[in-house]
Amino acid sequence: KSLIDALPKVIKGDITMDTATVQDESLVAEASMIDSSEGQLWPTKMSAQECHNRVRGFSMWPGTFLYFQVGDDESNDPVKVKVVETRVLEETAEPTNVIEIGPKKKDGLRLVCSDGSVLEMLKVQPATRNVMDAKSFVNGLQGNSVRWLSGLDE
Repeated sequence: KSLIDALPKVIKGDITMDTATVQDESLVAEASMIDSSEGQLWPTKMSAQECHNRVRGFSMWPGTFLYFQVGDDESNDPVKVKVVETRVLEETAEPTNVIEIGPKKKDGLRLVCSDGSVLEMLKVQPATRNVMDAKSFVNGLQGNSVRWLSGLDE
């Protein structure tokens, strides 16, 4: 039984410590510790909804992140960017690794996953910087393009 089903009975007093069912220890499932590397988003393997759920689930710890390539010069070091707040858009697009800002004033950075679903990153935190909204991040790029990188830390 789920907690949602049992909670009203607990509050009513129908279920007490004396009447509760003892858990069968042979059915216990152990989960391993979460590693910080599990916070990496994989747009090539995940849908926008899966990425969004990971951002929400790992918001406290370990957080979620992507590696960005800023500018067209591939000799630039990848930048690790923490993804703080996202939303999934209803629209779909052709898969690409280019990240662009949405057309409206309050829009975020749009990342298209391999299935064509679109994840909008509303708040990000580049390494050694404070959390910022997408518009502030784009303003700091000084016109450079941004691509997400796959294959790092795989």
